[in-house]
Amino acid sequence: MRIVFATGNSKKLDEAREYLEPLGHDVELLLIEGKPPDFIEPQTSELMEVALSKSDQAINMISDSELSDCAILVEDSGLFIDSLNGFPGVYSSYVFRTIGLSGILRIMSEEIDRNCEYRAVSVLVINGKRIVRTGVCRGKLGNEISGQGGFGYDPIFIPNGSNEVSFGQMSESEKSSFSHRGKSLKALSEAISPPSM
Repeated sequence: MRIVFATGNSKKLDEAREYLEPLGHDVELLLIEGKPPDFIEPQTSELMEVALSKSDQAINMISDSELSDCAILVEDSGLFIDSLNGFPGVYSSYVFRTIGLSGILRIMSEEIDRNCEYRAVSVLVINGKRIVRTGVCRGKLGNEISGQGGFGYDPIFIPNGSNEVSFGQMSESEKSSFSHRGKSLKALSEAISPPSM
């Protein structure tokens, strides 16, 4: 199966390939006129609604193109901080672009409760049928930026069970064992893999 992934993030593409290509599927970026697509984000606090809206938009983008027979993969994720009532949540990428890691650390500087979670929703559309899977990784926010790896909030996110190591300090394979996105993609891959004999 040829799967086009509607993302502009090469690290997300690598993670999707890790789970889907061993099943014999080709995963490539969805490009519209050579560029990743721009989505209109619905005004909602629900990650699921954002991911489903993006999948609808992606279907419309390729419906009359040579990609119309491809399966479409859309993934949306966010960081949800307990003490901030789930902020930044669905606005995670906007907040990251606007105030960055240092801005989040400033907001949290007086906060004792640093518990949070990464959430991911992955949607695969095959011949008009949607398969939706989710993944959650609980953890806490560190007090400082640690590590150069990953992307987004990874250098300040410390997953539970990681011996106080942030995603930004982990190798890709180490992060994959905790990753919210990895969990949703693994569940997707299990949903489309043929039953074992």
